[in-house]
Amino acid sequence: MISFRQKGDFSKLTSYLEKLKGGFNLSILDKYGREGVAALSSATPVDSGLTAESWKYEIKKEANSVSIVFSNTNVQNGVPIAIILQYGHGTGTGGWVQGRDYINPAIKPIFDKLASEAWKEMTKQ
Repeated sequence: MISFRQKGDFSKLTSYLEKLKGGFNLSILDKYGREGVAALSSATPVDSGLTAESWKYEIKKEANSVSIVFSNTNVQNGVPIAIILQYGHGTGTGGWVQGRDYINPAIKPIFDKLASEAWKEMTKQ
């Protein structure tokens, strides 16, 4: 026969789970949203500067999640310029303009810092 004994209570675990349920300080997301926009703006290839100046962010809260959404509002003739700078595009004469990966290197350090700070916020006593 197998038996188990438990001594004590689960008050620390219950307290921790209640804290997680309450979420964390959303100003952290706002801080990293601003930093992300600055990083994306400074990394964006510049011709007129319009694409670099057109980055924005939004904090979206849903039932079980919160996210930061970065977007660029510079759209010319239905074409999002930030995307064609990133991935490349065809020309009207059959040529190809190679894209340049500028978004991922710019935003990765911001995501890394956000993840670290969010983890600290969620695990502090």
